[in-house]
Amino acid sequence: MPEPSVSHGWNGRAPAGRVAYVDGRYIPHGRAAVHIEDRGLQFGDAIYEVCGIVAGGLRDEDEHLDRLARSLGEIGIAMPMPRNVLRLVMRELVRRNRIRTGLLYLQVTRGAARRDHPIPNPASRPTLILTVREMDAAALERRRDEGIAVVTRPDERWARCDIKTTQLLPNLLAKTSARKAGAYEAWLVDEDGFVTEGTSTNAWIVDTAGRLTTRNLSHEILPGVTRRVILEAAAEAQLPVSEHRFTPSDALAAREAFISSATGVVPVTSIDGKTIGEGRPGPVTRRVQELYAHRSASSASEVSR
Repeated sequence: MPEPSVSHGWNGRAPAGRVAYVDGRYIPHGRAAVHIEDRGLQFGDAIYEVCGIVAGGLRDEDEHLDRLARSLGEIGIAMPMPRNVLRLVMRELVRRNRIRTGLLYLQVTRGAARRDHPIPNPASRPTLILTVREMDAAALERRRDEGIAVVTRPDERWARCDIKTTQLLPNLLAKTSARKAGAYEAWLVDEDGFVTEGTSTNAWIVDTAGRLTTRNLSHEILPGVTRRVILEAAAEAQLPVSEHRFTPSDALAAREAFISSATGVVPVTSIDGKTIGEGRPGPVTRRVQELYAHRSASSASEVSR
């Protein structure tokens, strides 16, 4: 999913020295391009991943590559290169851009082919695109310390949200609506009245029994990498966890709430203008932040090695 807290100062020109990777070439970001009939551009026929960069290392790299392979398999796109080679490309791009805190975006499209809706047969060669962006670390740290507001919006996405595709129009419309309402994120609500996830995050509450609660995996939500790591860390720390659906009313009655994504764990202090708990990050959320920070620091692959 697209990630928040990215500061790239876009003004129609790429920052000086910024480098992208497209189909075998490291090139200046401002000259990076794909074919006009690339199916990612024409149809959103593409998969993407976002990997956090912490202290120059790629956080949860193996888990992100696992999910990339799964998503590609679900829509029948081949891996663009062997996994070990892709890892080298990712690390080299981070190194060339001298990023210490940021995000790496990886996209694989079905490639360029004459514009027609059916999947090309024989298959076209996949297009591989990688970019990196520096994050505003101070702004992210403020959100982690102070918490954020979210609003609820109808979930109008397609039926296979477990596949990390670039078809994100409903997400960006909901996120934009949230920002216009003065909130940082939107939690999407399904037809039955249950929260699925955020537009670019997984949604969590600490229920009235003190349990970490997040929606169970299905076609309706993305299997978040950070979500997975949090669940593993919580189990090791013997924190009570429950994976099931919850409503906005359940969230408003909860002790605490937070979101998770490639940028980490951020507390939620209000939903639709109503305060959650005491209106500030709670002790369970703080504990989860600590657990995830420890796990992610130990898993980050240092690109300079």
